[in-house]
Amino acid sequence: MDWSKSASVAWIQNTTTANDVRDLMQFLEHRGTFLFPTLPNGLFSAAAGEGGDFELSGYHNVWVRDNIQIAWAHLAVLNDATIPRVCMQSLTAFFAKYRHRFTDIIDGKADPADPMQRPHIRFDGTHLTENSEKWAHAQNDALGYFLWLTCRLIIRGDLASNAVDWALLAQLVRFWQVIEVWQDADSGHWEEVRKVAASSIGCVVAGLSLLRELMQQTAVAAHLANGSHPITMSDVDGLLIKCRKALHEILPAECIQPDPLQNRRYDAALLFLIYPLNILRDRILEDTILADVKAQLQGPCGIRRYPGDSYWCADYRTLLSAKARTADFSDDLDARDQLLKPGMEAQWCIFDPIIACIHGQRYLADGDPASLELQLEATRRSLSQLTPAGNRFPQDRCPESYFCEEGAWIPNDITPLLWTQANLWQALTMLQQSLEK
Repeated sequence: MDWSKSASVAWIQNTTTANDVRDLMQFLEHRGTFLFPTLPNGLFSAAAGEGGDFELSGYHNVWVRDNIQIAWAHLAVLNDATIPRVCMQSLTAFFAKYRHRFTDIIDGKADPADPMQRPHIRFDGTHLTENSEKWAHAQNDALGYFLWLTCRLIIRGDLASNAVDWALLAQLVRFWQVIEVWQDADSGHWEEVRKVAASSIGCVVAGLSLLRELMQQTAVAAHLANGSHPITMSDVDGLLIKCRKALHEILPAECIQPDPLQNRRYDAALLFLIYPLNILRDRILEDTILADVKAQLQGPCGIRRYPGDSYWCADYRTLLSAKARTADFSDDLDARDQLLKPGMEAQWCIFDPIIACIHGQRYLADGDPASLELQLEATRRSLSQLTPAGNRFPQDRCPESYFCEEGAWIPNDITPLLWTQANLWQALTMLQQSLEK
């Protein structure tokens, strides 16, 4: 195939081979599609833009959640922990530097109702310092991802025991106990109205499950039982029981609280509980979430985060200034929601690659041809989202989302988004593995 003509949907045919996918990935790498600019300390800014409005967007900052997803992609694709290990060590150093965010809440010196008193999940990655601006830092999902990947690296033998801040991990568990994480209203993946969210609780379950596995080792249990805020297996088990019970009661919804500002039946963040976290392990429940996303959230360009999402709604650049577009809306979404025209939510590009990975994971496990067909379909959609020639961005970049401007769907300003790149990278790698099978 002549990849120089197109790297979009047209390349996937019934006769596509693993070699074709390998060639495509090499072509995209040459185009810069999978370029991950890295700070000297191993962290990743959320997006790779520069200058002008991009600086006002705040996407030059480091998000904990995005960094975990990007670091995980490097581990999944390359099976090499060098980049993930350095990234996680820098995230650990940041949390350790501001350890009081955990301990003050544990010791009753700070109010967890104030998100600025919680561990910060968006910060200046260059200097490992907190930002002073108000932000929706109540995000248990980000902390769950942090514990999950830290434990995965330890279990794999990629992070030595003497390089782990065991006291910090124990303090994280204590922090979750104090805030009663199984019923804690947080701002979650989308950093908006605080609610008791299945997608956040699921991330906590993923982290705690791997920590429990590690605590089967006597040495690990001993490390965690020391320090100013020790924990035992019973602490972890108690949290897991409560979190799993809450998750069971909420799913397949995202939130079942009666307040209409919180209640949410459909949310694409639930996909991450299937991949990469793999914590549901209930095929019927997984299929329900996948069907919900396809029926309620999928659009021609991408996938909506949730119904009624006003972030990057139609004509967003005209309606809001560059600085206002990515402001903290967690306390009051009303003003932004009034800008949304029915059915004109932004369509995101981070989800189709995850759906491709879910079906690819299934195909690699059981060889069901239907799974491969669905994997191919989701991969086609993922590739169709790459920026086309002749637009304001270089060709073959991974946008955060597509939004409607003057009647046309175009990539939003956050292009390329490194999280999207990471997901597409994994999707193509897994498709190559499926076709090799």
